[in-house]
Amino acid sequence: MPTNDSDLQIQARRILDAIAFIPFVQCQPLSRGFARIPSRPGIYAIKHRINGLLYIGKTKSLRGRFSGGHKAFLWAWLDKYNDEDVRIAMQVISHWESPALLLELEAMILRATEPPYNVQIPTEM
Repeated sequence: MPTNDSDLQIQARRILDAIAFIPFVQCQPLSRGFARIPSRPGIYAIKHRINGLLYIGKTKSLRGRFSGGHKAFLWAWLDKYNDEDVRIAMQVISHWESPALLLELEAMILRATEPPYNVQIPTEM
């Protein structure tokens, strides 16, 4: 559990590195049930094989977030991305302290990456 801003920034950087630098072939391909995605809290990224990070988000249940649909998939389809070129990178958050922590981690990661499908990037708190 992060105890101060510095610890939080270190955790945010670790999560960002995990989702940004995982090789595309190791990311989860799109599927109907997303059975290989855990039902745990985490930070995730929709990644394109060439264009990199398209969208970053947070959720209390990674599988639940995708099994119900996701607007980034619709946008990727509208932008005519091949579905085999879009995958999911994720980092499970093992210590679920609060929704506020996930929100703060997500905001830090968004400010660092500015993915094109995130409509509004929160300003620094």
